[in-house]
Amino acid sequence: MLEIGDRLAHRALEALVRAETAVRRDLAAELEREGVSVAGFSALVVLTTAGGRLPLRTLRRRLGWSKPSATEVTRTLESRGLVSRRRLPRDRRAAIVELRPAGVELVERLFPSHTTRVSRLFSALDDGEKRSLTEICRKLAA
Repeated sequence: MLEIGDRLAHRALEALVRAETAVRRDLAAELEREGVSVAGFSALVVLTTAGGRLPLRTLRRRLGWSKPSATEVTRTLESRGLVSRRRLPRDRRAAIVELRPAGVELVERLFPSHTTRVSRLFSALDDGEKRSLTEICRKLAA
């Protein structure tokens, strides 16, 4: 027989995973119809808010991605003409990721409905609950 340990922690984990799956599924539906993943769209939004370009290392850090994940997502976005990647001449290990016009157009077209969808998904929570959820998730991610 397995010893569960902290049962409340296990229940919290189950609830968190289920909530994440439900939210991701809902957000992914619209984006996938447009040929972009949630991760890809997140990268495009971060690049947009950063003025259109960032070192890959910074993009990766802001999104909490591993190096392989960041490379895979940006490679996919590049193959679809949404971003460009280039090595820095002074440090060939570092890369800059830059939005291309098609990436800008995609974000401008999809972001309004994405924002509406996010608001709807979290409408069951009041502002205090949203703040608490944010703080809890930050603690778990630290």
